[in-house]
Amino acid sequence: MPKDTLTVTDNRTGKTYEIPIENGCIRTPDLRQIKTGSDDFGLMGYDPAFLNTANCKSAITFIDGDKGILEYRGYPIEQLAEKSSFLEVAYLLLKGELPTQKELENFTFNVTHHTLVHENIKSFIDGFRYDAHPMAMLGSTVAALSAFYPDAKNIKDARSREIQITRLIAKMPTLAAFSYRHAMGLPFVYPDNDLSYVANFLAMIKRIGTSAFKVHPTLEKALDVLFILHADHEQNCSTTSVRTVGSSQVDPYSAVAAGVGALYGPLHGGANEAVLRMLREIGSKSNIPEFIKQVKGGEGEKKLMGFGHRVYKSYDPRAKVIKRVADEVFDVTGKNPLLEIALELERIALEDEYFVKRKLYPNVDFYSGLIYEAMGFQAEMFPVLFAIPRTVGWCAQWEEMVTDNEQKIARPRQVFTGAARRDYVAQDKRTPGGK
Repeated sequence: MPKDTLTVTDNRTGKTYEIPIENGCIRTPDLRQIKTGSDDFGLMGYDPAFLNTANCKSAITFIDGDKGILEYRGYPIEQLAEKSSFLEVAYLLLKGELPTQKELENFTFNVTHHTLVHENIKSFIDGFRYDAHPMAMLGSTVAALSAFYPDAKNIKDARSREIQITRLIAKMPTLAAFSYRHAMGLPFVYPDNDLSYVANFLAMIKRIGTSAFKVHPTLEKALDVLFILHADHEQNCSTTSVRTVGSSQVDPYSAVAAGVGALYGPLHGGANEAVLRMLREIGSKSNIPEFIKQVKGGEGEKKLMGFGHRVYKSYDPRAKVIKRVADEVFDVTGKNPLLEIALELERIALEDEYFVKRKLYPNVDFYSGLIYEAMGFQAEMFPVLFAIPRTVGWCAQWEEMVTDNEQKIARPRQVFTGAARRDYVAQDKRTPGGK
């Protein structure tokens, strides 16, 4: 009968070991028993960037990259984007089930009535230079919230965790809007409890010289869908950062601030901005064949941005949804002049054996930047627009980590490649470079 074990023979010693397999994984500490002698530390796994290492068990998000599947708590992302709202999806990610009408009303009320931030936060933001990046301001103000809510340190208290998570989800759009307004030299606009989550954010961003601001329903719905698509994405760089920092049992504001910092990087939250730069560099449809030729030939640093994904080896399911949303947004705003280039580039790439063979399909970043730009957002705001909905995923992942009895403070091992033990050399006997 087959057994759920892995049999390993160490050719250095000739010894054989049987290691249990659970959920398609072995526990790498089980490798420690494989030694060449009593003074041997034991075998470790070496996995830069954690390409094939699971750091947790999670019931939140499921991805099958080969089949192009993304599910939140078992629900396909396509269904949620079509039928749900962002706050309903937020409840699902946090609680594990879709809310009843009453549960959603209570959740929405609590989020809506926690959107205000302490007045001192305004002074804090005013301390930044006029040209400070909104993402830098956002990360700093999120971290600062831990000073305003010292009770957040009670991470073992379920009620306290619920309050802090509600605060984070509620205040993130306010902090994001304040960061934007500061960067634009505009006065801050306070939250409006009569508006939806997304409409309130857009009003805080766009309102100028009037007490009333009407958000176009198509744009409101589009951003709500984009928020759903970005709410969580399993163990990506920023989520792993939140879990790693959170494993020290720090408050959730500090942990989420770490996620914001990770998302700030151009390989993560800034990818859609890179797509826009690429499309502008191409300039027109007539230049696409030459650009494709340069990408395939490895000339310079030409890269096909917005295609391919660390996880997805087929069409990113979020990209399918976002392409439809783009059409709806452009019907209101007018077409982004870069759209024709994007569509033609996608068509050519999907038919070119070079890209198909390498499984380089459009990802969520390929169209999201075009949508954000059409809605009037500068490229610097793109990662901020990513951080607002991803806060829900970060919080869900953080709480799951806090309540997981197997989790300990993160402490990866290393493979030491430095100098062997040596004696101290007096300064007058040293040579340049130690030679």
